[in-house]
Amino acid sequence: MKALLSNNRVVQIKETEFEVHEALTWVDCDNTVEVGFTYDGSTFTDPTPVPTAEEKLLRLRLKRNALLAETDWWANSDLTMTAEQTAYRQELRDITDTYTSLDDVVWPTKPE
Repeated sequence: MKALLSNNRVVQIKETEFEVHEALTWVDCDNTVEVGFTYDGSTFTDPTPVPTAEEKLLRLRLKRNALLAETDWWANSDLTMTAEQTAYRQELRDITDTYTSLDDVVWPTKPE
């Protein structure tokens, strides 16, 4: 594989190189390199920032809150929630007691 670089950033990946402007450079790479990676002369690096623990927890809470919002209507005063619905909503509220990230969370099954 070949990575086409502009200002030490991968702008294209191809099987074979072709003629390009002198401001661009071809470099051998493996299949893990993607457009947007940076190159320091010897190593390709993914510039995507790794989320902090606080950011991961915030994303988990946002998803949890969205799932709770989808079932808020179950709690209307003219309805009675089933035991399964009540348990599901409580499991969602408690999700951050067990999990800290969307990467490893196991969501409870929403009752029908």
